[in-house]
Amino acid sequence: MTEQQERLAREREEIAARVANFKATQKRFERERQEYFVTTLENARNGSDGRAWQ
Repeated sequence: MTEQQERLAREREEIAARVANFKATQKRFERERQEYFVTTLENARNGSDGRAWQ
């Protein structure tokens, strides 16, 4: 490989790593939002004192 080809290959690897990291972060945010939603909904259904609705 020439020096330019090696540089381009390193840049592609860096971009691929950044994209993978971004996707992982987005999945984590999605999972956290879902967990927050479920917890909030359960709290709303059970009332603020933890008792179930009658």
